[in-house]
Amino acid sequence: MLKDEVRTLSYRRAIVDNAHLFKGKTVMDVGCGTGILSMFCVKAGAAHVYAVDCSDIINQAKQIVSDNNMADKITCIQAKVEDMTLPCGKVDIIVSEWMGYFLLYESMLNTVIYARDNFLKPGGTLLPDKANMYIAGIEDSEYKQEKIEFWNNVYGFNMSCIKNIAIREPLVDTVEAAAQMTTACKFMSIDLNTVKVADLTFVRPFTLKGTRNDFMHAFIAWFDVEFSKCLKPISFTTGPGAKYTHWKQTVFYSTEVLSVSEQEEIKGSLSCKPNAKNPRDLDITIAVDFDGKHCSVHLSQDYFLR
Repeated sequence: MLKDEVRTLSYRRAIVDNAHLFKGKTVMDVGCGTGILSMFCVKAGAAHVYAVDCSDIINQAKQIVSDNNMADKITCIQAKVEDMTLPCGKVDIIVSEWMGYFLLYESMLNTVIYARDNFLKPGGTLLPDKANMYIAGIEDSEYKQEKIEFWNNVYGFNMSCIKNIAIREPLVDTVEAAAQMTTACKFMSIDLNTVKVADLTFVRPFTLKGTRNDFMHAFIAWFDVEFSKCLKPISFTTGPGAKYTHWKQTVFYSTEVLSVSEQEEIKGSLSCKPNAKNPRDLDITIAVDFDGKHCSVHLSQDYFLR
C-alpha cells in the first residue's frame, strides 16, 4: 500500500500541506500500520500522535518512528481501539486509512466510528471525512468467458456447479475505462462526522444509462474519498480510467447478458450488509429491472465478499 502513490501522496498533501490543522494538536492514527501517517502529522506540526494498531506491525512502526527521530512525538500503542484507554483522554484529530475493497469490505470504518465517538473532542477533525460509492455497467465478454464460462467444460467435464459459486464472488481487478458502457451512478455517500454503524447496512437504488449500443456482462463498483477540511479540498478516486490504486474496482458478473442500446435506462438496487458470521465480510444483492429494445431482464442476484 505504501507504493500506492495515489493513496499515500493524497494523505501527505492533506496532512503536510495543511499544517494549520495540525499545529499544536493531538492526533490519533487509527490502524497506523508502519506509522507513515503519524510521521506526516509530526511533520505538519502535531504536538503528539497516538499511533494505534492491534497487529504486530506496531513493532516495526516503533522502530521506524525511532529511526526517524520522532519517538518523543509519537506513542505507538498495540491495542484494539474498542478495548483501549487513550493516555490523553481525547484528541483533536483522527486520521485513518480505513478503506477496503468495495470501500466497506474488511474496512476499519466501524473502528473509526468507535474512535470518533469515544476519543475525538467535540468539534474535532476527521481525515478523511467523506466517501462516495459508484456503480456502472461494463462489456466484459472475454474475461467472463475466462473466469465464469470456463467451468461449463473443463477438459471435457461438466463443472458448472463451480460456475454457480464463482459468479457469486465479486472480482477485484483493474477495469479499462473503455469497457464501461453506461453512465455511472453514485449510490452511497458517507459523512464520517455523522455516519453510524447501522447506516452500513443499506439498500440503495441506481439508474444507469447506456452510452453506446453494446452487451453488458457485469456491474462494477468503486469509490472516492475526500478530505474536505483542508484549505483546498483534496480527493482521490478508485474509478476506471483513473490512476491505479491497490483497491482497483470490484466486478459483479451477471447471470444474464443485457443487450443495451444507447440512452436506454437500467434501473436497479444494491443492498449491502455485514455477514452474520463475520461482520468484516459482506453480503451484497444487486437487483436489475431492464426493459430494452432487444431484451428484458428482471433478476436479483446475490454476491458475497469473503
